[in-house]
Amino acid sequence: MATLLEVKDLKTSFYTFEGVVKAVDGITYEVDEGETLGLVGESGCGKSVSALSLMRLIPDPPGKITDGEILFEGEDILKIDMDDMRRIRGAKMSMVFQEPMTSLNPVLTVEKQLSETLQLHKGMSKDEARRESANLLDRVGIPDPERRVKQYPHQFSGGMRQRVMIAMALSCNPKLIIADEPTTALDVTIQAQILELMKGLTTEFGVALIIITHNLGVVARYADRMNIMYAGKIIERGGAKEIYSNPRHPYTVGLLKSVPRLDLPRRAKLDPIEGQPPDLVNLPPGCAFRARCRWAVDKCATETPPLMQVGEGHLTACWQADKLGPSTLDFLKDLTDIDAPTNGASGVSAASAKDNQASGE
Repeated sequence: MATLLEVKDLKTSFYTFEGVVKAVDGITYEVDEGETLGLVGESGCGKSVSALSLMRLIPDPPGKITDGEILFEGEDILKIDMDDMRRIRGAKMSMVFQEPMTSLNPVLTVEKQLSETLQLHKGMSKDEARRESANLLDRVGIPDPERRVKQYPHQFSGGMRQRVMIAMALSCNPKLIIADEPTTALDVTIQAQILELMKGLTTEFGVALIIITHNLGVVARYADRMNIMYAGKIIERGGAKEIYSNPRHPYTVGLLKSVPRLDLPRRAKLDPIEGQPPDLVNLPPGCAFRARCRWAVDKCATETPPLMQVGEGHLTACWQADKLGPSTLDFLKDLTDIDAPTNGASGVSAASAKDNQASGE
């Protein structure tokens, strides 16, 4: 499978009165054609900034992409001018933003906002764009599209607005879609519908997809590979199944242990990650996760671990990686089918949850 996107040592910083915030600090990864990649981490770790960097939407000032390469179809898009970037953005590379109500223009109809993209990138006439706008709404599952397309964003529910954003992202048949927490503020049933819709459409049209999320259940269900981010860096990456069954970084272990489980006793306590993320203006020496890590050793305080291979296609940035693995996640021993539909963020298969309900747990 051909590589569509290569990110090499990407660095994005924000220059503030308090100092330089290293929001993205040297990340490297690739996305193949038609692949779904999960980008996971807690709030403030640099996920959204890395996505905006790919689209060259970082506000300057105060933000600036300071180093690295973004090779899209072999071309470094950091070296092209903004006119050429606008021809790529929307046509070949699209983004579904985190909150659709703030992404859609409240004073323009949905038809106007969809038509504008079609006329600009595909050269359609006004009538052609109007018909295609209704077709797009129908494609993403909005009923009565000819009537709804003439309405304004406030006349749609949150889930419907997100469907409009997906329709807009798909309108020009892009090769890559970046979805920045596309199910934020939606209830769980609508979340499932939106995610199934995105996965189905990307599979149907062969579009690569980057899902940015903090929901590990989303990654287990939909992603082929995943990157775990912390303090602006990728600290573990590999196949989704491999990382779920064999996590080799303490932060990944902490993320997996801190989600609720449907198959545990009701009074069972969660095992959260203690402490707070580090200040990105004044990062400590050594490993940024050291202060919150129960496996930390003296070396972690002085030397920053690089990404090291711990398995086929599996890399982690931890000096103690050999001490972690399946044994640190005994509670996941029943998770045998990652591809099965999951219940929320817990990563528990539907079959497992059904068995537990039958047994009265």
